[in-house]
Amino acid sequence: MFLIASDHGGLELKECIKTYLKERGIDVRDLGTDNGDSVDYPDFGERVGRAVSAGEAEKGILICGTGIGMSMVANKFPGVRAALIWDEFTARMSKEHNNANILVLGGRMLSGDKARTMVGIWLDAVFEGGRHQKRLDKIAQIEDDIRAGRL
Repeated sequence: MFLIASDHGGLELKECIKTYLKERGIDVRDLGTDNGDSVDYPDFGERVGRAVSAGEAEKGILICGTGIGMSMVANKFPGVRAALIWDEFTARMSKEHNNANILVLGGRMLSGDKARTMVGIWLDAVFEGGRHQKRLDKIAQIEDDIRAGRL
């Protein structure tokens, strides 16, 4: 399952990306928000971060005004590798080198066309493994150490 969520600052871009994902044949579940009323981004970042961390979803996209807040929230969850991207290069590298499982976008920073292009690059990119897997293993070890109280 593929999840998407936004706050009010990312609502318009979220709707654009949802349409794009559906055009690509991707089954996407929208976890909110569904109107332009002011909301707190942590509430929506938590929904997607928690679900990806728990293995209930393989991937997700989060959108707030800049993407910064959603990145902070999502990366609190073990196993989540949320990447804030802003151009085609960061979209590709977030998957090829970091195997990002949550993509984060700034709704007030990107046009719909640019965001669609970047999401497509992320979806089509392939994790390279190798030395990059070793680095992800180190991140996982840090998460384990925190859970065990060693850090």
